[in-house]
Amino acid sequence: MNYKIALLISKTCLFVCCLLLISITVSAQVKSPQQKLDSLYEVNKNHPKEDSVKFVILKNILIQQQRIKKNDKGVEDAALKAISFADKLHKPAWAGSIYYRWALMFHGRSDILKAENLYAKCREKYRQANDLDWVAAVYQNLGALYTLVPDYVKTLEANQKAVAIYQQLGDDENLSGLYLNIGETYQSLGQYSNAMPYVKRGLNMFIKDKSARGEAVGYASVGAIYFEAPEAEIIKIGIGPSERLKFSLQNYKRSLKIADSIADVALTASANSRIGEIQLAMGETAGALQSQQKSIDLYKSLEDDEGYAKGLIAMAKLYTGNKEYTKVAGFLNEALKIAIDKKLLVLQKDTYEALSENDEKLGNYNQSLVNYRAFIKVKEQIIDQEKEREITRRRLQLDFSIKENDYQLKQKITNGELQRQVLLAKQQEQQLLLSNQEKTLQRLTFLKRQADLENEKKSQSNLLKQQQLKAQLEKEIKDKQIGLQRTELKFNRNVNLILGILASILLGSALFVYYTQRKTAKLNKIVSEQKVELEKLGKVKDRIFSVVSHDMRTPVNSLISFIQLLEEGNINQEKLTKYAGHLKTTLGYTSAMMENLLNWASSQMQGFKPIIEKFDVQLCAQEVINALHATAIQKNITIVNEIKSGSICLADMNMTALVLRNLISNAIKFTAKNETIKLSSSISGNMIAIAVTDNGVGLLKNQVENFNISGYQEIGKTTMGTNQEKGTGIGLVLCKTFTTLMNGSLHVESEENKGSVFTLSLPNSYQVSPSFRAQPRNL
Repeated sequence: MNYKIALLISKTCLFVCCLLLISITVSAQVKSPQQKLDSLYEVNKNHPKEDSVKFVILKNILIQQQRIKKNDKGVEDAALKAISFADKLHKPAWAGSIYYRWALMFHGRSDILKAENLYAKCREKYRQANDLDWVAAVYQNLGALYTLVPDYVKTLEANQKAVAIYQQLGDDENLSGLYLNIGETYQSLGQYSNAMPYVKRGLNMFIKDKSARGEAVGYASVGAIYFEAPEAEIIKIGIGPSERLKFSLQNYKRSLKIADSIADVALTASANSRIGEIQLAMGETAGALQSQQKSIDLYKSLEDDEGYAKGLIAMAKLYTGNKEYTKVAGFLNEALKIAIDKKLLVLQKDTYEALSENDEKLGNYNQSLVNYRAFIKVKEQIIDQEKEREITRRRLQLDFSIKENDYQLKQKITNGELQRQVLLAKQQEQQLLLSNQEKTLQRLTFLKRQADLENEKKSQSNLLKQQQLKAQLEKEIKDKQIGLQRTELKFNRNVNLILGILASILLGSALFVYYTQRKTAKLNKIVSEQKVELEKLGKVKDRIFSVVSHDMRTPVNSLISFIQLLEEGNINQEKLTKYAGHLKTTLGYTSAMMENLLNWASSQMQGFKPIIEKFDVQLCAQEVINALHATAIQKNITIVNEIKSGSICLADMNMTALVLRNLISNAIKFTAKNETIKLSSSISGNMIAIAVTDNGVGLLKNQVENFNISGYQEIGKTTMGTNQEKGTGIGLVLCKTFTTLMNGSLHVESEENKGSVFTLSLPNSYQVSPSFRAQPRNL
């Protein structure tokens, strides 16, 4: 029972899929290109805002106009509107994309002149947008366009310009393909020795970039040069004429191996076809027959009619060598049918010629004559096409000459009125010649268009019949399936409901997991940052304990010893005074260290904030100098305050005084006797810089570098001064911390044994006039 239900469900699903496919096809056919165009115009009308959306609408209108046959006027109007809109918004790249699509339309029709003109405008727009990648792409398309003429000089010129741009951009992918194109151009000119370096350069770039398809195409191009080049070119390439087939076969086999590995059927078919030709030239008929058969089968699977027809002609050549003329006729007739259906004139010519020769060998002389006449007729058509291309090529050359003459005329206009008139007469003569050629070209275009109209009429008639048959078949299918449709729709609705619920559950689960992972990642990041900060504070704490344990033990022990001496009472007054002075100095250093430690600890407490206010830095500094005057006098050191009066800053006055006290104390400590310490100020932007300059012992290079690093928290070892003064070890850390809290900075410049300059930068106050004098607070 369960099996029957499952079978019924599978059949129902299959029927629904078929029904949906048929409905989509019918709806696509019902809406004509004109109706789609009308819908786009309505959308454009309802979107008055001038933005990128409107440009996309205008571009889609152009695309839809291009899908309507024989609608050059509509295409032109749509293109000009889109270009005008892009120019209005100063978007040259948008205008360039419109010119590019417009040019491609004429490129596909082989309308060289119009395509060239539009490509030139497209290139100019992309130059304005500084989009060199698209400029190179336009040059690449121009190279392909000139190949249709053919005008190989212009082809090479356009490709070389594209190469220069891609080299500038470092775009190896497009550059390697361009090198192959240049090589093919030289092949078309018969200059195989010039083609080989470009092809090999492109191949090496494909190998370097590991582009498998590019390698396959490159090896095939090298093999083609070896196979097609005449003896003189082969010698220029650098191999013996007897080796060309061997080298050609090796490269095509490499190409075939790579094409097989990437399952590129088209490349595999092409390589097998050429390998068959090489094997036939080497006398390996059996191998050639096998390779050509593989090629034919692959082209047939690809529905590549031209490749399949060429393969049939190659097979005919093989069987001609075996004198199996009946089989030859079968291959050639099949190839001829394809060539006629697809209007492949070159293949028709080759096939008629081969059929004529084969019929002659079979003794069918009348049929041979018929085929030969057909060969002549097709050949004349090809010659007519070549003439049209030659007319186009000459017209291009003439346009170039006119432009060149016009440029020369402008350059030489100052040489005299007579010379200008002579050049003008030449230009008019050339324009007259151009007018005659244009008339001839228009006549040829009219004849070609007339033939196209007739073919299009037949094609539309056949298409109408096919649509009528298809509509009849669809009606019959609908009539048969209408009974099952209601049941299937109901079942489909239930299935969709269940799938929708499942999808919602899965989506909700996925969002929950994603949110949880993001939250976990953020928490991990916060924990990691806190861990680093705690480790850093732990190191600072350990260093503080080390300083306290070392620097406080000595004064405490001295105090205990002094008390013991007092208790014993057997010390004279002179020693007592000496010991008391020494103890006072030691306890003074200890008191300074404890004050710095307490201040630093306060700054590390959560919620600690400085009191930011305006005050005169000069007065603050003078009070600090006055407090340290006695210490400086002991070493006969002069402290000069050159800070400008009225230097008002925004900072915490007590913190600023503490920082200056530590800096000046250090300067006194490490400056020799009878020297000078100078305080100066300067204004830089919105900051006041206060410099404390001494000519003491200075700092080591690594000490300067560490101190100037942002976030400096290293507590150094206590260093003895020039008069064996003892320090606290944490003064500079405290200065750095307080300066950061006041939105300032502390920087040092020092050279060992030559002195130091500590520069304290604090925010400047612009709102206070120079006459302002701040009253100092108690420090």
